[in-house]
Amino acid sequence: MTVQQLGAGASSDRATHWHRIDWVKCHREVRRLQARIVKAEQAGKHSKVKSLQWLLTHSFSGKALAVKRVTGNRGKRTPGIDGVIWSTPGAKLRAVSSLNRHGYQPRPLRRIYIPKADGKKMRPLGIPCMIDRAWQALHLLALEPIAETTADPNSYGFRSARSTHDAIGQCFIALGGRACAQWILEADIRSCFDEISHDWLIANIPTDKAILRKWLKAGYLHNRVLHSTDAGTPQGGIISPLLMNMTLDGLERTLRVMFNRRGRNVSKINLVRYADDFVITGATREVLVDEVRPVVERFLAERGLSLSPEKTRITHIEDGFDFLGMNVRKYGRKLLIKPAKANVQRFLRKLRDIVKDNATVRHDWLIRKLNPLIRGWANYHRHVVSKRVFGKVSLEIWRCLWRWARRRHPNKGARWVRRKYFRTVDARHWVFGTETGKVPSTGAPELLALHDIANTPIRRHRKIKAAANPFDPQWESYFEERLGFEMMDSLKGRTRLIRLWWNQGRTCPTCSQPITKSSGWRLFHLERVIDGGTDASRNLVMLHPDCHQIARGQRFSVVKPAPATGLWKA
Repeated sequence: MTVQQLGAGASSDRATHWHRIDWVKCHREVRRLQARIVKAEQAGKHSKVKSLQWLLTHSFSGKALAVKRVTGNRGKRTPGIDGVIWSTPGAKLRAVSSLNRHGYQPRPLRRIYIPKADGKKMRPLGIPCMIDRAWQALHLLALEPIAETTADPNSYGFRSARSTHDAIGQCFIALGGRACAQWILEADIRSCFDEISHDWLIANIPTDKAILRKWLKAGYLHNRVLHSTDAGTPQGGIISPLLMNMTLDGLERTLRVMFNRRGRNVSKINLVRYADDFVITGATREVLVDEVRPVVERFLAERGLSLSPEKTRITHIEDGFDFLGMNVRKYGRKLLIKPAKANVQRFLRKLRDIVKDNATVRHDWLIRKLNPLIRGWANYHRHVVSKRVFGKVSLEIWRCLWRWARRRHPNKGARWVRRKYFRTVDARHWVFGTETGKVPSTGAPELLALHDIANTPIRRHRKIKAAANPFDPQWESYFEERLGFEMMDSLKGRTRLIRLWWNQGRTCPTCSQPITKSSGWRLFHLERVIDGGTDASRNLVMLHPDCHQIARGQRFSVVKPAPATGLWKA
């Protein structure tokens, strides 16, 4: 038995156990239907698109992948108002069978509030029940290929294989040259998710209208009081970001039709959008105030939306503007993109709060708590001009930790505190770290050190091509190369993992889908450690996090064959 067939003893449409579903077949069937939807949408055959969507949403493969998604993501243990979660294989398989359209009625959302980035205001989230999440994930499979085919070229938020770094890269393209636009309209949509017109969504979103209407009108429960929903799509639903994206798609095309004359963009109008945050460039302030802004306001008004007067402003490029945590500003003729000051202060405030809240823990525990935060913030900003900022942040981190160490030992001198909490590594004399044991191969002390943000290498981001569609087979090789490059970059310096990833064809043996930086991965021991297995490469497999759970549930003992066979035998 191959590892691709791990637990796949039965056909996917006749599976008698969750772990016996043939996930390779499920992905292949759904992918084939999505590619056909893209082809039909490109040809303008809308009736065929609708038929293919019906096939996908009524297929066992689509239902199984929808349940797998909602039981494998971060919210899998967060119930809706019914308190139900699908945590067992039996519950998941029964959930697949329960996805029948006849008689389906979504339940109200469970309303909670989380703080916004400024820490002052609260953001409402609506948590659907598991069955409603699965229904949304199922229809998302059928709707996303259409959304990717009709999306604005320079829309980057909540889209497959696109990121904030692509949006920042497009800002550099639109503003970096000498002859580029000098003025920017920073637009902010007021309560975008909460104000989208239901009538517009039902009339324009190409999906099952009856089910979409039920989702939109389901209401929400807060403090045991049922509230109706007359507008908006709830933040927290799986399909909500896609609905918001499709609502705003078309703005770039509208501007292009109005301002591109004979193929020339004389007014230098360019739009860069990430979710509901977008900027529009222009040659003069007057063209943005008198021509562009009225067009944007009319476009949004048709969808029940409006610009926020307080947060929408027009800025000159020499004054700079903040976008997605970055500051974009031109110094003379040179455009520099740096981490925004507000973002830096927010990061340092969060770090100081963690240090203050852990005043009595061992410093190896503090290091393990701080390292993911520091490494994640550094990796987000390492694609722009951040070297000097990283140096300043490193100094502030040292000052914070030095105060933490001195407060713990008020009766000890500075030299004693330094010897206890700081180490010398190569030419660095103030490394916050501690020895946690010995290296098995050499017997040398194993050092656990705080991540050195100042030594984070700056590496420019390769922007995605605007027309790339991850559901179109014509772009498959492009995305394979791009995702492979990102994965190699994330595993840089970890030769053993790179070799393991390459040896298994860069895919997960359980579902045959690519293992990428965004998908995540976990190591699975073919022979359990308690049964005598080791951490050697021949006893390890890289799996997706949800496939890792399936493999643990099945728990086959597998061995690797010779590389030439390409098989993993059980």
